[in-house]
Amino acid sequence: MLLRAFPILLLVACTIFTAVHVVQSNSMKVRGLPKALWFIIVLIVPVIGMIAWWVVGRPVHIQPLPPTAPDDDTDFLRRL
Repeated sequence: MLLRAFPILLLVACTIFTAVHVVQSNSMKVRGLPKALWFIIVLIVPVIGMIAWWVVGRPVHIQPLPPTAPDDDTDFLRRL
């Protein structure tokens, strides 16, 4: 019985996780469609909606370059 329910529970858990991720993401950085439409798609068409969100819709976080030390910056050293 539990083995039969596992795929359904996994689908529900993944759908909830994705829906929460959609709601918590920044509206200005969501790609493709408006955030509200992504939320509706994830809930109405769970499998395709989840895959589409994670591949196309979710915001991409670009890591800024770490700051360099002043002695690594030749322009800074020239100005001293």
